[in-house]
Amino acid sequence: MYIASFIYKPGQRDEEFNRLSALIDEVAISIEGFVGTQSWCSADGELVNASYYWRDEASIREFASHPRHLEAKRQYRKWYAGYQVVIAKVERAYGDDSFELFVPNGRRAANA
Repeated sequence: MYIASFIYKPGQRDEEFNRLSALIDEVAISIEGFVGTQSWCSADGELVNASYYWRDEASIREFASHPRHLEAKRQYRKWYAGYQVVIAKVERAYGDDSFELFVPNGRRAANA
């Protein structure tokens, strides 16, 4: 399993941003290797982390090269004051199992 984290500093959002954001989510969901997504905001509200969970790297590449995603990438300066993308392979996950996430606990995650 992989996580593609899109970490960004929000800028001015408009209707075009909302439209493309919804389309990008539809694209992600349509890809077979998509597992789920979560978003987090830093305590000071300066940064947002939108993490997309994927079964494999091929699914990430399919998402990254989709025409609607490329359209949004070309316009990012309109909506973001900066960004960074982090692609990470999940080696393991653990916790007390009090809630379910996209990454299973224990050795199963390493084999996902």
